Amino acid sequence: MDGAVVTRQAKQSDEDGSEAGLVLRDISISINGAALLDGLDLTVPPGDVVTVMGPSGSGKSTLLAYVAGFLDKAFTARGDVLLNGADITTLPAQQRRLGILFQDDLLFPHLSVGANLAFGLDAAVRGRRARRARVEEALEQAGLAGFYERDPATLSGGQRARAALMRTLLASPRALLLDEPFSKLDRPLRKDIRAFVFGHARALGLPTLLVTHDHEDADAADGPVVTLAA
Repeated sequence: MDGAVVTRQAKQSDEDGSEAGLVLRDISISINGAALLDGLDLTVPPGDVVTVMGPSGSGKSTLLAYVAGFLDKAFTARGDVLLNGADITTLPAQQRRLGILFQDDLLFPHLSVGANLAFGLDAAVRGRRARRARVEEALEQAGLAGFYERDPATLSGGQRARAALMRTLLASPRALLLDEPFSKLDRPLRKDIRAFVFGHARALGLPTLLVTHDHEDADAADGPVVTLAA
């Protein structure tokens, strides 16, 4: 696993030996002949948070893009991405059932808070009344009860972050990818939002892969840490 050091060891499998969770096998990524990653192996068990750290240019976000299925064609990449034993390496991004949170919450400004959450709601929830009830439940879980008709522009940074997470979870993802989602939050707020995100991920048993440059994020995640070299 050239260019990467695991500083806390991840669990490798369930007791029955099955490959539950998110599994990366022999991931290699390069650009213009220069290797960013070479033979990276990593397992993220259900409910665990694995953190990937490293300086700018080390390939943190590039790795996340490969796992998510939207790596820029300028890169050359190989390796397998498995989710709960299924190979999703060649699936288009929208079929991978991966929830993603970025630095920006990406709430749609032309939709209400509730409509933003409804946009992400799993299509398996049918009927206007049932869908509205599911969104209202999610808002209550996020401490946003009564916010369905609110304009996203009226929300605080913490409220926007919680709304963005609930929209992601309403799509029923099978794993979470976090691309420095706490970096733009004020330090006092960052601690609360980290606890909110990690708490929900663990409660739902979602394997979670976090990319960050902040050691406090890694400490809060309380899981294995992979450090990429420049």
